[in-house]
Amino acid sequence: MDLPEIFMCCPAVYAVSDRYIITVPVTEPCVMWVRVGDRNYYDHSNGILRSASLTHMMEVPSAALDSSRSYTVCWRKIIERKPYFSDLCDVSEWSSSFRPCGTRDAGKINIYHIADAHNRVSGPIAAGSRFGDELDLLILNGDIPNHSGDIKNFSAIHKIAGTVSGGSIPVIFSRGNHDMRGIYAEELERHTPTDRGRSYFTVKLGRIWAVVLDCAEDKPDGNPEYGHTICCAEFREEETGFLRGLEASCETEYAAPGVEYRLVIAHNPFCEPRNAPFDIEMDRYAEWASILKKTVKPDLMICGHTHRCYVTMPGDPLDKLGQPCPVIAASALSKEDREYYRGGAITLEGRTASVSFTDSRGDSSEAVTVDLGNN
Repeated sequence: MDLPEIFMCCPAVYAVSDRYIITVPVTEPCVMWVRVGDRNYYDHSNGILRSASLTHMMEVPSAALDSSRSYTVCWRKIIERKPYFSDLCDVSEWSSSFRPCGTRDAGKINIYHIADAHNRVSGPIAAGSRFGDELDLLILNGDIPNHSGDIKNFSAIHKIAGTVSGGSIPVIFSRGNHDMRGIYAEELERHTPTDRGRSYFTVKLGRIWAVVLDCAEDKPDGNPEYGHTICCAEFREEETGFLRGLEASCETEYAAPGVEYRLVIAHNPFCEPRNAPFDIEMDRYAEWASILKKTVKPDLMICGHTHRCYVTMPGDPLDKLGQPCPVIAASALSKEDREYYRGGAITLEGRTASVSFTDSRGDSSEAVTVDLGNN
């Protein structure tokens, strides 16, 4: 795919709530917007076109892009931005097709899951090519950068998302615990999709409904590793309120017409504590699992964090807190070979999920068939 020189990599179309956030990382200052149908959607701050950030993010209603099936990125390079009579270049454009999730095949939905890349790019991209043009949804599930101490680390997110999706299918992004570490962690929401700044949200993509949860850090707030820079206990308490409130809006959320699959996407498989110092807030996580099991009745929980690849069922030895559904953990890497990566290839069809773990060398595990029950 030919890209303009100003694009750092291919754009990505992130799904959040009832909209897409088309994200375009650039190499030099510009103002930017996207055109969908006959309407423009601008990257702006209360009417001021952004040019100081090298990550442009344009929000488009899901219904508009799903109907149009294409979008055009428009930009003007900055010559000099002044209080009066700024100098900008003429408008340039780049267009892409878009395929909504579930429209390629009426029966199957192919999902690829990547987490814990820790700044690796080539390996995750190679593994993520498993489905080729038949990929319907990409999930980037936390710890894609190694940390947020250097803003350049965010480029791993953009490059993996843009290259694997080609800018033409939806991507779901969730935050991991390593993403919270470093001076630029507080700026992450300016470079990655959130629901108006909130890193937990729901999203509906055709037959799929998903809740994206954020477990935040994996040790107590007072752990010296964090140096008094986090308040994750309070954050998780607020998130618990969000989970409790889902049932009240169930008819427009997980029980909405057309929803066939209900997913939980979380970096940390919170139902399986792994010994101190990771065994934190077990009562809270047990409540999360209980709420999900009682109300949402999810089909699958998809996670990273453990740097292992496996499927665990409710009641299995790893289930310590009452997991509400089968859990797929799908991320593994090698300390010796930075080019190596293994992720998860998931195909939803009928009331089953076929799960295999594929790597950057083209190797694939034998597929496991997961019965999704009768939700």
